[in-house]
Amino acid sequence: MHYKVFGRKTGLKVSELALGAGNFGTGWGHGAERDEAKRIFDGYLEAGGNFIDTANGYQGGQSEAMLSEFINVERDSLVIASKYTLGTTPAAGISHTGNNRKNMVRAVEESLKRLKTDHLDLFWAHMSDGVTPMEEILRGFDDLVRAGKIHYAGLSNFPAWRIARADLLAEVRGFSPIAAIQVEYSLAERTAEREQLPMAEALGLAATLWSPLGGGFLTGKYRNSDENSRASKLGMLIHAETNARKTALLDALLAVAEELGASPTHVAIAWLRDKARRSTTALIPILGSRTREQLDATLGALTLDLSAEQVLRLDGASELEKGVPHDTISGSAGRYSGGKDLDVPVVPVV
Repeated sequence: MHYKVFGRKTGLKVSELALGAGNFGTGWGHGAERDEAKRIFDGYLEAGGNFIDTANGYQGGQSEAMLSEFINVERDSLVIASKYTLGTTPAAGISHTGNNRKNMVRAVEESLKRLKTDHLDLFWAHMSDGVTPMEEILRGFDDLVRAGKIHYAGLSNFPAWRIARADLLAEVRGFSPIAAIQVEYSLAERTAEREQLPMAEALGLAATLWSPLGGGFLTGKYRNSDENSRASKLGMLIHAETNARKTALLDALLAVAEELGASPTHVAIAWLRDKARRSTTALIPILGSRTREQLDATLGALTLDLSAEQVLRLDGASELEKGVPHDTISGSAGRYSGGKDLDVPVVPVV
């Protein structure tokens, strides 16, 4: 496992793959019991990982409670991230949801109790609620940093324009900076390339990438109608072979895997690692394994390198139209270069 500095806003060092603990527990009716979760956790640490991502609502709080036992001895060696916004259970009530300061303060205290720690290394707003002013979110994060409750703050599943505004507001008002974003990104879901990922590179924000296997779609297993799968039991956060593009993508993925004598899982993660190597900021896939066998199968990608031709083939099979204004800008680029080729700057222009 290699390590990266967590974006250009911090000096925090994290492993190149994070472990998502959303499957730690069975509160959702689909997940890992305690012993299996411990096997996953131990396997990740044995591979050199140090970055654990959870949330107050994962498995109705069971994820954080399980992790409290697992991280006890290793706490100072680990980077622990949790989230707030959605509440722990649907029955929690309206005051236990949203990005507002009231919910933020209550949620962080409850997460610290469940995790049995005195601080979180990273605290995310889980997703934008669409109503809480960014100033309120930033001031709340800043107070938590100053109080030592959290070390860094991040925004998960927020529109790019809100993240960019938060970055500027934190700078001009002297608040603790937003360190990172979290967004879905994989061969099956590349829309983050339109706004979120270019913004993260330009502003120096790290990006953690959830669902790197498209909820299991990129393993190829759903072609076999696996009735014991996340697709049939959890029924959310997955991709399916619903159109010609998805079929062409899966065909290309399986073909590259056969060429390399590897699994589709290895190829999908290797593609993300290739993107991360080309990025000027940290891109960290989050592994959401439900069994130790799934984790071990995923970690095998650490030894796999794709050729430039294979990367291009996968890029082509998974590519999405960028849309307006990106296509307009790209189509007009020659007008501003006098028809000559221009070197593209390594870091995007802010």
